[in-house]
Amino acid sequence: MDERALWIAFNHVPGIGPARLAALLERCGDIAAAWTAPIQTLQAAGLDRRSIENLLTARQQLDPEAELGKVIRRGYDVYCWASRGYPVNLSKIPQPPPVLYLRGRLYEQDAVAVAIVGTRQVSPYGQEVARELGRELARHGVTVVSGLALGVDTIAHQAAVEAGGRTIAVLGSGVDQIYPARNRRLAMQIIEQGALVSEYPLGTKPEASNFPPRNRIISGLSLAVIVVEAGKRSGALITARFAAEQAREVFAVPGSILSPGSDGCNRLIQDGAFPVTSVSDLLESLQLANAVAHQEARVIVPASPEEELILKHISTEPQHMNDIVRAAPLETSEVSSLLTMMELKGLVRQVGLMQYVRAN
Repeated sequence: MDERALWIAFNHVPGIGPARLAALLERCGDIAAAWTAPIQTLQAAGLDRRSIENLLTARQQLDPEAELGKVIRRGYDVYCWASRGYPVNLSKIPQPPPVLYLRGRLYEQDAVAVAIVGTRQVSPYGQEVARELGRELARHGVTVVSGLALGVDTIAHQAAVEAGGRTIAVLGSGVDQIYPARNRRLAMQIIEQGALVSEYPLGTKPEASNFPPRNRIISGLSLAVIVVEAGKRSGALITARFAAEQAREVFAVPGSILSPGSDGCNRLIQDGAFPVTSVSDLLESLQLANAVAHQEARVIVPASPEEELILKHISTEPQHMNDIVRAAPLETSEVSSLLTMMELKGLVRQVGLMQYVRAN
């Protein structure tokens, strides 16, 4: 059996989320053993009575291979924790979603991503800012992530599409349930230039309770979150909070103190978020100004075993080239030329005379 079928099956079981599934896998060893584990093992893994009952019911009523077949027949894809293509940024957050359903394609370059979020009742000022940010980030090779909602999300996605860039929409419903309906055409464009993703099984309706949890995926896919406009109770502030918890950078667009729609952004800046004053400053702050050049260089010159060896000896702490030479069994001239190429490809940065750190 394709293991993805069992991951999907668990995704249909109420009460078994990332934490409980992780505990079950630790106890059982793999997803197949977890699916067939006896009640005593389920109890030992910390599952409560209701979760155990739900799992036993699912085993009787659910056909895992049939559920996977539904995904495949529609031309969709599915990633799980065990999948090679699972998004690297998302894998680093606390309790990442065990399963991601996908329409479109994800690429390695999508790790260079920034989320743009904000209110649905966006002002003309917010519209222009969201459009400018989405367009310029896309032009610089940065993938734009948002939630397909009306307002700021829609504008950011549209700007990225129109700029010929990549964009990812994270849904609070199944990927076969486009919401809001008026964004169906935009969703089709996103599929062509990026992806729709969701942790919710096919057929899941856009329930209100689904949207706060999906916000952690928006921030989790991204290196940073930009809040364009947000009132005091905006869902965008939930995304900003998740970003801070996930050690992502949080940016906010300053607005008029007389505008209720800027209350949330101004408060974020008060609390330590970086104010967005220009796209160039934003790119420089995130060290993304040369993202396109880095991606092109990576395509032209693929990573070599020697580069991987050097990366093992470089961290976020500055390392002198001589120390790298001593740690890796390579000649000084070879290490020097490799570091130059790796800097061009955006893999490392020189932070002082012959001092290097990882770029991401």
